[in-house]
Amino acid sequence: MTEPLIIGAMVRTLGAYPSGWRQPGAHRDPSSDADILRHIAREGEDAGLDYLFFGDWLATGPDLEFRDPYLLARIDPVSAVLFLAGVTSRIGLIATVNTTYADPYATARSLASLDVLTRGRAGINLVTGAEPRAAGNHGRDAHADNETRYDRAEEFVAALRRLWDSWSDDAWIADAERGVLIDPDGLRGADLDGEHLRVSGPLNVARPPQGQIPIVHAGTSARSRVLAATEADLALIAAPNLADAIATRRDLRDIAAAAGRSPEALAVIAPVLPVVADSDAEAHRIVERLLALVPLAEGHQPSRTAFPTNRSVAALADALGVAPDDRLRAAGFDDEVTADDARRLGDAGAALIDRLARIAGLHVEGQGSSHALTWRHLVAAHAVPAAFVVGDASTIADHFETWRDEGAADGFNVLSAFQPAQFEAFTRLAGPELRRRGLLRRADEGSTGTLRDRLGVGRRDAASSALATR
Repeated sequence: MTEPLIIGAMVRTLGAYPSGWRQPGAHRDPSSDADILRHIAREGEDAGLDYLFFGDWLATGPDLEFRDPYLLARIDPVSAVLFLAGVTSRIGLIATVNTTYADPYATARSLASLDVLTRGRAGINLVTGAEPRAAGNHGRDAHADNETRYDRAEEFVAALRRLWDSWSDDAWIADAERGVLIDPDGLRGADLDGEHLRVSGPLNVARPPQGQIPIVHAGTSARSRVLAATEADLALIAAPNLADAIATRRDLRDIAAAAGRSPEALAVIAPVLPVVADSDAEAHRIVERLLALVPLAEGHQPSRTAFPTNRSVAALADALGVAPDDRLRAAGFDDEVTADDARRLGDAGAALIDRLARIAGLHVEGQGSSHALTWRHLVAAHAVPAAFVVGDASTIADHFETWRDEGAADGFNVLSAFQPAQFEAFTRLAGPELRRRGLLRRADEGSTGTLRDRLGVGRRDAASSALATR
């Protein structure tokens, strides 16, 4: 029987699409995140998802209101997973830590603590940072360059592995009759003295139940791919289509093999933003509404601080390489796109129009559809792209199955356009179909296992790390 896919939820309480929070009934108040986090955790665990994934961003600013509103105010990821440890019993909990600014001992300690408290359900996503404002928030004049950040990240991984390996599996004896609590030979220091980090150890937390806590990493640079392929258990990729995903997964596995690691030990995970409903037509209507609610350059918006410059018809024309003539300059956002307009937008415009037909059921004027494509839809879809997979449960399951069968991904990070309705639609509508096809485990399957067991990556000790002995 085919093993299930690895399927987790990337949690964004304000929704993963910038206009999602404007949907009726959507969660939109960060001060009440505790309630929605409890709901998401229980929903995901009951559906049999493998983990909840919490990203991070170490700064905020008014520009995020329009670009990524979920980043404006969010719970610290380590705090979030510790909070959910007490309301879950099976699902994995993965927190993001930025190696550029974090302390490796404190990180190793908090994640080992989470692993002990959850009986082996902790995971850590390591990032090196991409937000220049984060430097000032951490007392630095400038954000480090890519090479420096990855040099430090490699040492960070080595420090984590050595610290988690501070205690041997059999070091804790607790023999009350003999009065022997530990075997001192089973306790050792980290003794890492690198160019960027120094860590003595040992760690003052019991050995994590998983031995080595699963490491997740994402990135597109050459250095990030090497780190993911040689050290991570899950490599997160951002491939815009099936062919790119196949190539990226193959590249990562080749790097792993060249480093002397079994490619099978690395699971490649792709993001997906399913918009799920009882029918394809209903799902299309949800996407159409999401597009219609994206703020564009009309009315008062251009005067707002940091309002994006790419949300106008003229900006769309420029991006598509089309001269913004009088016809385009006069076009209103709610004007229908005519067949003549579509021809003038060239090949890039045709691809965008085709995509909108697939994800939102919208068509150019005169093509016999009651759902007419407008300039608002075009501008919003181009300015705010997303990895939408849209339709009923069968459509969503077809996408997952195709990517698995074609060797594009070993699993998926599921994003929800808005909470809680779209996450519920995925778990309650798509979930049963995915289980029927053997793509998603049953909720009670592996209920006593660790996150490593659920991920199928096996136990990994620090001695197996390519970086741990550098």
